[in-house]
Amino acid sequence: MPDSGMSRAQQEHEHIPTSTKGDASVAPATTPAAVGAPADTTTARRAGLLVTLVLGGLTALPPLSMDMYLPALPEVTDALHAPAATVQLTLTACLTGMALGQLVVGPMSDRWGRRRPLLLGMVVYVVATAICAVAPTAELLIGFRLIQGLAGAAGIVISRAVVRDLYDGDAMARFFSTLMLISGVAPVIAPVIGGQVLQFTDWRGIFVVLTFVGLLLTLVVWKWLHETLPAEHRHTGGVGDALRTMRGLLADRVFTGYMVAGSLAFAALFAYVSASPFVVQEIYGASPQTFSLLFGINSIGLIAVGQINGKVLVGRVSLDKALGFGLAVISVAAVALLLMTSGVFGDVGLLPVAAGLFVLMSAMGLAMPNTNTQALMRTRHAAGSASALLGTSQFLIGAIASPLVGIAGEHTAVPMAVVQVVCALSAAACFLLLCRPWQHTAAVR
Repeated sequence: MPDSGMSRAQQEHEHIPTSTKGDASVAPATTPAAVGAPADTTTARRAGLLVTLVLGGLTALPPLSMDMYLPALPEVTDALHAPAATVQLTLTACLTGMALGQLVVGPMSDRWGRRRPLLLGMVVYVVATAICAVAPTAELLIGFRLIQGLAGAAGIVISRAVVRDLYDGDAMARFFSTLMLISGVAPVIAPVIGGQVLQFTDWRGIFVVLTFVGLLLTLVVWKWLHETLPAEHRHTGGVGDALRTMRGLLADRVFTGYMVAGSLAFAALFAYVSASPFVVQEIYGASPQTFSLLFGINSIGLIAVGQINGKVLVGRVSLDKALGFGLAVISVAAVALLLMTSGVFGDVGLLPVAAGLFVLMSAMGLAMPNTNTQALMRTRHAAGSASALLGTSQFLIGAIASPLVGIAGEHTAVPMAVVQVVCALSAAACFLLLCRPWQHTAAVR
């Protein structure tokens, strides 16, 4: 796909009005230097690096909130005298909040700019996280994890919208891969930090650490992240206008295809995230430190493949080809995990299962940045609303997948593998049936 996005032939083929794709009033800059930055190359490079670090921190906060907490799930189950399925609802509640919050924050950012909704969300996130640290019951913890997710959604949706404000085409794909490198550090170090925190305190100490992280990031955003959506480019309509915009986006078959395919791939990943503490520690008898190490290795695989995508493949291989290959690898890995966990090959032990999970996680480095890029390249006129739909779809489907992985109890990994197989194959089917990548190639030619 060309750097500038879709060709006119492709626009006409997909019935997208050219006024929404080529209107100078809504065209984004190609680099962060274009938004209020000096023309000096060194200063522009520093501005671009600063934007990258701030957006990386915003996208890292959700996995940090989830993954630091993972080694403590069995301890929370004992401390609050709640069944494992109830404790897993704390993950579901946070994901649901992140999904619903994006539907509100995304259109808000199109109307009032990126900065104000982001700062408001970060402040609420800090307060909700602090209350989670002192929650006396599982029910109260679930409630404030929901609020934590609602507020944390601001960082997720607005960071993607800012990328769309600043970049286009292959440059956007490269930037998403760079964000994956930065935000990928969070799942690498979060379980390790969580495991070490548990050496000195209980699970409540994890939420105390997250409170300080959220407060620090709020201060960084307030001081260094400037507005990227000028007032003259903002939408002036109310709720009805926002709903009409989202309805128009969903009517675009190709946008919806990329959105659903990416969301199903994310659900396969989150099935692993929510089930892995019990699979690795309870079924295979690993320690919290071993679980943290394996989780970190898998995250390194995801980061490495994401960088290969951004630094090597983008510009040389079409985004659709890279995406299709990633979905194929995820599907094969999921089927292999199902065969191993169901006993077809006998008792295979932890190492082969860990290898299968590593392959599945690594292939996400091809699926996730490319689905986001392909979808957002079609939505220059409403980046906030499009980002909200992408994020909401991901987190809602992930929230549905989370409790399903524990439906058969804590002593089998088969439900996790079944959910991953269904999600992976469904993602590949959506990509082929709705996106129809061969038609994109024909239109560009």
